[in-house]
Formats: sequence, C-alpha cells, structure tokens
Amino acid sequence: MKRVVITGLGAVSPLGADVPALIQGIEEGKSAVRYMDGWNQYTGLRSLVGAPAVIVNEKSIPRTSRRSMGRMSIFSVQAADEALADSGINREMISSGGIGCVVGSTMGSAKSLNEVFELMLPEKDLSCLPSMKFFQCVSHTAAMNVAQYLGLTGYVMATSAACASGLQAIGAGYDLIRLGKQEAMLCGGAEELHPTVTGSFDILFATSANFNHEPEKTPRPFDAKRDGLVCGEGSGILLLEEYEHAVKRKARIYAEIIGYHTCGSGVHVSQSNKDSMVGCFRYALEDAGIRPEDVDYINAHATATIHGDKEEAEAIREVFGDSVPVNSLKGYIGHTLGASGSIELIASLIMMDKGCIYPTLNLESVSHDCEGIYHVMNKLDKEIRVLFKNCFAFGGINASIVCKKII
Repeated sequence: MKRVVITGLGAVSPLGADVPALIQGIEEGKSAVRYMDGWNQYTGLRSLVGAPAVIVNEKSIPRTSRRSMGRMSIFSVQAADEALADSGINREMISSGGIGCVVGSTMGSAKSLNEVFELMLPEKDLSCLPSMKFFQCVSHTAAMNVAQYLGLTGYVMATSAACASGLQAIGAGYDLIRLGKQEAMLCGGAEELHPTVTGSFDILFATSANFNHEPEKTPRPFDAKRDGLVCGEGSGILLLEEYEHAVKRKARIYAEIIGYHTCGSGVHVSQSNKDSMVGCFRYALEDAGIRPEDVDYINAHATATIHGDKEEAEAIREVFGDSVPVNSLKGYIGHTLGASGSIELIASLIMMDKGCIYPTLNLESVSHDCEGIYHVMNKLDKEIRVLFKNCFAFGGINASIVCKKII
C-alpha cells in the first residue's frame, strides 16, 4: 500500500469564506449560530436557529459553470480552489487524470429542491423548470460541479451517508491513492442550510429548540443542558496526495492518514449505538497499527443530541479511557452535516500544527451521562502527534479516521 498525506486545505464555513476565517473564529470563541428570520412561517418547526455561511464573490466562477451550481456546489468549488492553492500543486496536473475528487453530501441542493416543487406545484407543470435545475438537485451535484469546474478527468465520486459523508469521502480518496489508482484526490463534503433540512431533524426531536432567543448558547455538546443539534452549512475540501509524489515536489505536509474505518450498526435507523462505535474505533486503530494510548487528541462528532452524545462518550470511555483530550466543534459552527467531517478535520489539522486544542464551546457543566472522558473546557496547549476524528450518521453509519504528524 502507498502512503497518503494531506497537502492542501480549503473551507467555506459559517465562520467565514476560507480556512483562516474558520480558525480565527474558533480561536476567538465565536458562535456562528443565528436566529433564522422567516423560519417561524413554517408550521410545526420548533428549532428556529441555524449556522449560515455567506457566499463571497460567487461571480468569480464563470456563469457557464455556475448555472449548474446550487449553494453547496459554490461552497465546494471555492473550498476546492483554496485547497489547490494551499497545496501549491502544478495546475498542469489537474487535467492529467492523476487527480480526481470525492465530495459527499446528504442530498442535492436543498434550496434548489425546494424551488423545484414550488415552481412545479400545484399546477404540476414541468415546463416551468429551468434546464439547469436538475444538475443542482442531483445527489452528486457537489462532486460533479467541482470536477467540471476544474476539468478533472480522474475518478469522480460522491459519498452520500448524511453526516458521515465528508469523512467517508476522505476515506474513499485515501483508499484510491494507497491502492495506486490516483496520485492525488480532492476530498470532502458539502451541505447547505434550509428550513426543510432542519425540519427533517426537528420532526425526530433531534434539534435544539430551547435557545431560539439565545442562539449563541446552543448547541451544547456533552453539556447537561444540551437539547439537540443546530444545522449549519458550508464545505471542507482536502487535497490528499501520494507521499512520494508530495515529497518529490517539496509540498507542505499537514499529516499522514494512517488509518480509517467505516461500518454500520445494523441496530437502529436513527439512534447511535455505542457498541458499533467501539468496533469502528478499534478497526481504525488496527488499520493504523497503533494503540489507544498512542492517540493525543480526539475530535468528537458530538452534535449535542441527548442520545448521540451519551453513546459517543461511552464508546470513547471504553476504548480510550479518560486520558485523551476530547472536544467538539459544533458549538462554533453548528452541525454542517455532510461537510462536518471534512471541515472539522481541517480545524483539527490546524490544531495539530499549532500544538493546541480549542475548548468545546457551550460546554459549561458536563452531563452525568457524558462523564469519564477528558473534556477540553479551556484551551489546552499540547503536542498532537496523532489525532482521531469521528463522524456518525443516520442509518447507523460510523466513520473514524486517524492522522499522524510527520516530523
């Protein structure tokens, strides 16, 4: 198997249009969660908060490319551009077939899907639909639009596993490179915020509804007052590269991916399961060839749902004990769903580079059912040689990735 390293990072997040804005917002302890004007018109929607991102300079994307893009595809293209620029990779390689992309999401553009039904119904008139609307709605819209915009001729794939999509995309790219199928891959996830997206969680009583008028106080991962998740949006894209190829061109290497695993629980369609998480952790560690005590930092999925946080805390406690620092970034940027794995891994890699771990925002009093693990509640200065990132999704899907700093 070939070695795989990360050489480029790009992100559009609720905290800003690039990676520096994301990190600055986290460093300053900012919450990107807002009361969403207009959402109160949706009957039955209890959660009226979200973490929106802002599209900046979208017209820098040529209109011929932009016509097929919804918000999430614009986020993805901008994040991919940043990742490529950050990597310093030769642009001539982009169309050589040596680079592909895997970009995951829960579904196609939520806004565009909603517009389709508003235009078509109640007259059921398909003739009123713009020709490009379909390409904004397809489930592989982000991957397709990134590949078309950049002229990629390598592997083009889309993972669709809800909140695990972004991390599964990175895992898929990792496998393609270590198997020798590609020299480099743009990998990550994308999502966009819409009341229908929040509503899908809301009807399952998984959203935060107690802080509509104090949005900066939610979500509250692992906290005794947590009451559910807050949906966000954006895209995180990483450039993965074969190690020797990166070394040959003297690329900056953020970390090496040394282990990955994804699996299903086979237990419940919407409830997280501790035992399957434990299995995922152990397989990822085995793939990496390391022990639990070799891990220096865990970036938890921790969305602030009652059941999900409890199950993840119990799984971490069983495998890692209480000595490995754990945090969640959802308090800063909400739950960016299909983009969460990639955006949060990017932030984790920057923490590895800086030698610090930022605290879990809004974690004020650890819930009794989340005790027994090392919660980071204040900024922690610590050398991070190995980091462990988790994502969990509806359908009982688990994913974990292990990254090691190259010294």
